[in-house]
Formats: sequence, structure tokens, C-alpha cells
Amino acid sequence: MRPPPAAPKQDRRKLKKTSTPGVYKKDNAYIVMYRAAGRQRKEAASTIEEARRIKRSRETDIDRGEFQAQIKVTLHDYALEWIDRYQGNGRRGFREGTRDEYRRLLTNYALKHFRPSLRLTDLTPRHLAQYVGWLADDKEQGKHLSDSSIANATIPIRAMLSTAVREGLLRHNPAFGLALPRRDQNEVDDEEEEIRTFSRDQLRGFLTSVGEEHEMLFTLLAASGMRISEAIALRWRDTYLEDPEPHLRIRRALVKGRIEPPKTKHGRRRIPLSPTIAQRLTDRRNAMTVAAQDEDLVFTSRAGTEIDPDNLRRRVLKPTATTVGAGWAGFHAFRHTYASLMLARGANLLQLSRALGHHSPAFTLTVYAHLLQGEHAPALDLEQELTSEPKPAAAGTPGPETKA
Repeated sequence: MRPPPAAPKQDRRKLKKTSTPGVYKKDNAYIVMYRAAGRQRKEAASTIEEARRIKRSRETDIDRGEFQAQIKVTLHDYALEWIDRYQGNGRRGFREGTRDEYRRLLTNYALKHFRPSLRLTDLTPRHLAQYVGWLADDKEQGKHLSDSSIANATIPIRAMLSTAVREGLLRHNPAFGLALPRRDQNEVDDEEEEIRTFSRDQLRGFLTSVGEEHEMLFTLLAASGMRISEAIALRWRDTYLEDPEPHLRIRRALVKGRIEPPKTKHGRRRIPLSPTIAQRLTDRRNAMTVAAQDEDLVFTSRAGTEIDPDNLRRRVLKPTATTVGAGWAGFHAFRHTYASLMLARGANLLQLSRALGHHSPAFTLTVYAHLLQGEHAPALDLEQELTSEPKPAAAGTPGPETKA
């Protein structure tokens, strides 16, 4: 057992010995003193129990040769420096849009909750558990955060702490095993966007009323199930209008003013077009006063620039939708309507999932299960099935996905 280190002369009158060697009391705090790497070191604790825990931990680290000096960088400083240089862990890299979202989450939540003086090395699992509790407190937030929103708010700080471990600043990740809320859905407000679709009359009325300038864009949204971010980033080179089976290839999206590839490999996909839609797009290109180049956008603003979806929603979508009794509609209403019409005409979940760019048919089922007809399968007339020819698949349904 090592003898307790002597307190510095200038501190002896202020420090009081405790029953634990090497732990002293100073005013309302406790000071832990030990020697490591040839230097006397000290750390502060707010309680005697915490001071004893620090002392045991440091002695164990020293005995094992694992002692690491405490760094003084704060959680706030490290987070702001980390977010500018983080490159992700996967092979696909780290999207700048994701960086912006991580920065927003850190600023709005983590850096608002944790005090600026908290050192990175002082962050504990208890701190993080308290952070999750703070996120789940409606009074603290001034609004209700869903379980998924709370989980999202912890993602950047988890990634940041993993980086700190890899860089040798932390020995263990205090976010490991962090418990997230799993609240009874009956006790919270509906967290998911309500899946609502246009009726045929509403969709017909919308496309008739929206005006020639924007009618083709909204028609394509309803006929393809594309996201608005994908539609406004569509180039003529992404259209295959003269193929025997006309189609589009989704290769990118315009998100918050930045052109980016789809978030996942499933977003890169082929979407079949009807001959009518293909011909209308061909006519649109041929009617342009200046010959369209392959790299040109299919849809632009009047100034020839990229369309701002927020302006389009406010100035065109909402007023027109209101006139046909669908004031609730957003851009996703066209995507949901596409899914509804495709299911009604016999497309299966695998085909629909690939056309929509979902990561799996199981996810598509969870979103659109209420659109499937009937809760139970009908009775199978086996005798008829064995004596009749199988029915051909519905014409025009999306075919197997091909890589772009």
C-alpha cells in the first residue's frame, strides 16, 4: 500500500485529512491526491464517496499501467471541433446534410443540456441517463418529443464519444448501453405522419387546377411515387423516354439546397413510366426554346434555377390542395396516393417497396398495411386452382430493380 502523498505546503492549512489516505476535505469539496507518471496529481469530487471511487480507480489504473492523465477539454469544445471534421464510419462516407443535422441536434439539445464547464473525461453514464430524461420531459422541451426523436438526439453524441475512445481521449464510451424510452403508444400523441391519400376526384381536381407551369411536376409525383427532393433534382439524363419500357433512374436528391446521392443503396432505383407520361415528358423537352442538355434539370423555377420546395409548398401546393378539399396535403400525399393506386391494381409489396426506394418490403407493409384490402386471406378453392390456368400478373406493375 502506497503511503498517502503529502499535501502541498501552501494547501495544508486549507486541507483537512479524512479517514481515507490521500483524500482531503477543502471547504465543501473533496480533493484526491496521488502520484502518477512522476508527478503529483489531484482531482476534485463533490462527495466523499465520489472521492474514494476516484482514488480506487486511479490506483487500479496505475497498478495496471493503464493510467491516462485527465484532459481538460470540455464537452462543448470537443463537440464543436469534432462535428467539423467527422467523416463517419461506413464505406459510403458522411453526407454534408447529415453533418448539418448532427450540428443542429448537438446545438439544440446536447450543448443546451450539458453545462459548458463539463470536461469530456468527466462525462458519465449517469449524465447521459439524465440527458435522456431531460429530452423526455415535455415541460423542459416545451413540446412532446417522440421516442424516435429522442433516439435521434442521442445519435451525434454517441458518435462523438466513439470517436473520443478511438482517439484515446476516453478509455470507455459512457454512452454504451444507454437506455432509451419505449413508451406505451396509448400514452403519447400519434408520432407518425398520418398516411392520407387523395381521392381520385381530389387528385383529378388538383392536377386540373394547379396550372400549366407546375402540372407536369405534380403529375409525375403522383405517377412515380418520387419524393419531391428527387423530382426537383431530376435531370434529362435520368429519363429513358424512348426505351421499349420507358423509365426514370433515381440517382440523387436536392436536400436543403444541396445535391446529394440517395441516403441508402435502395434509394438508387428504376421507376417505370407509362407511355403517356413518357410522351408528355418528351413533348416538354422538345418544346423548350433552348435545347435541353442531358445535365439540365427537368423542372426549374421561372429563373431557370433549382426549385425551392418550401416556396412551392406555400405558393402552389397548399392553395391548390385547399381548393379541392385536401388542405391537409403535403408533397408526400402524392407518394402515398401512388402507393394506394399501385396496391389497388395488384402490385405486390416487393415491387412497391423497390419503386418507392424503401429499404425492405417489411417497412412498406408497416406504412401501407391499412391500404391492403381485407384483414384475412380468402378461402382457397384448391380444386379450381388445380384445374384452371394461373392468372397473369397485372400489366404495368414495377419490374425487378435494376442497378443504376
